[in-house]
Amino acid sequence: MPQPRRERISGVDTAWLRMDLPTNLMVIVGVMMFEGQLDAARLKRTLERRFLAFRRFRQKAVQDATGAWWEDDADFDIDSHVHRVALPGRAGKAELQAFVSDLASTPLDATKPLWQYHLIDNYEGGSALVMRIHHCYADGIAMVQVMLSMTDDSARGSLRLPAAAVTEGGSGEADFWEMVLRPVAGALEGASRVGRNLLDQGREMAANPALAGEALEEATRKGMGFAGELARLALMGSDSPTCFKGRLGVKKRVAWAEPLPLEEVKVMGRALGCSINDVLLAMAAGALREYLASRGEPVDGTEIRAVVPVNLRPDGRGHELGNRFGLVFLELPVGLDHPLERLYEVRRRMLALKGSFQPLIVLGLLHAVGYGPKIVQDQLTQLLSQNASAVMTNVPGPQHPLYFAGRRIRELNFWVPQSGGIGMGLSILSYDGRIQFGLIADAGLVPSPDEIVGRFHDEFEKLMWLTLMSEWGEPEPPAPAVPPAQRPRARARDRDAAAPPVHAAPTIPKRFRNL
Repeated sequence: MPQPRRERISGVDTAWLRMDLPTNLMVIVGVMMFEGQLDAARLKRTLERRFLAFRRFRQKAVQDATGAWWEDDADFDIDSHVHRVALPGRAGKAELQAFVSDLASTPLDATKPLWQYHLIDNYEGGSALVMRIHHCYADGIAMVQVMLSMTDDSARGSLRLPAAAVTEGGSGEADFWEMVLRPVAGALEGASRVGRNLLDQGREMAANPALAGEALEEATRKGMGFAGELARLALMGSDSPTCFKGRLGVKKRVAWAEPLPLEEVKVMGRALGCSINDVLLAMAAGALREYLASRGEPVDGTEIRAVVPVNLRPDGRGHELGNRFGLVFLELPVGLDHPLERLYEVRRRMLALKGSFQPLIVLGLLHAVGYGPKIVQDQLTQLLSQNASAVMTNVPGPQHPLYFAGRRIRELNFWVPQSGGIGMGLSILSYDGRIQFGLIADAGLVPSPDEIVGRFHDEFEKLMWLTLMSEWGEPEPPAPAVPPAQRPRARARDRDAAAPPVHAAPTIPKRFRNL
């Protein structure tokens, strides 16, 4: 019998494959809600002709002493991956959330390709489809393209194989360095070696904070942003202690909020001089603050650090499978009470992260440790995750209605996995003119995530009223950044978290300050 076809898994994808823990599975979970009943036979035909057109989804992820490999599943059977389910009673949102929570807590079968679809026939008079795909196959940007390749713009869409929207993508090390690091080879002083050099430096700095401090001072003095970012990562302390941090269990809970109108958020952002992402992150900070306050936890001065994925795909390569993103660490100003103060502080911090080398450093580190011993990867994962409370991701989706297997998709949600000891993930997805918020959390830390997502609409209303009360017209130009030489010397704690200079936020009108 011929040997199954196999190819080496890239370092980054290997890192995500090996990041699975019983308490944090590296599985992307999504759900589609449909208008009407989805036909099971047509669903299966759609998956066979469109999803399985990408050979990667017929392959298992196999690990042995020589590394990790994509290997054709000689016994592949689609019926092992597509399941039909009926929820109890007159199934609604609560029943579906409970079912998705159970799936999010259950590992995929490692002896088969790491994905599953669950068709629910009796959800709110129609159907729902729950998808689970391991993160080692692709990141969120590529998975949106996979979804688009299976959809049509009308109910009459045929089952013909569409023009390829997604490709397998390269898996070798040369492809990785060429795509991601070579464009900044001068800054990195040798792209083919930087990942492993960074790993060595990062481990040294983690073990010797004084060395990291010296590197930060030297990097700042010489303007070496890349080395300075590495030092900041190594020196990063823990964020505020809250109920979102603690010992993790196996059980997860998921929830999603009622969709918000995308156009109104856009108008709000333009009126307040902020991006859509700024507005959404500020709303998230407000919802988390209100949840903590409802539990009697102190909130003034609280900072919750979130790990935020950043797309690093070069132009024209967004259609490829695999993981091509880095991470930045954003501190959400939960401790600020006023909605506009929170919004402008989020804006300031997001501007400070623009041009940061953090995403590139993290991607290079993951690529390097993916080819090394797992114990080294575990140490890196722990180092990156121990100082954050949440993962937050924002994925843009299509802004027109889509049809899947002949049925209109009325709502889309997904949940991002968390790594290491992080216990909460917040996902934002825009689709058909609306914004969807999804939350997944450790059941022991956040028993009822509905209590958080239910506050997103309240935060939206607060900002909308403040926007309507604002003076209309062009926003005032931001104040110029203060040159480094004119800035007062920061205290040690502030210097560790220092960011590049950014424009000042607009001043909050006096009549809003006591709202």
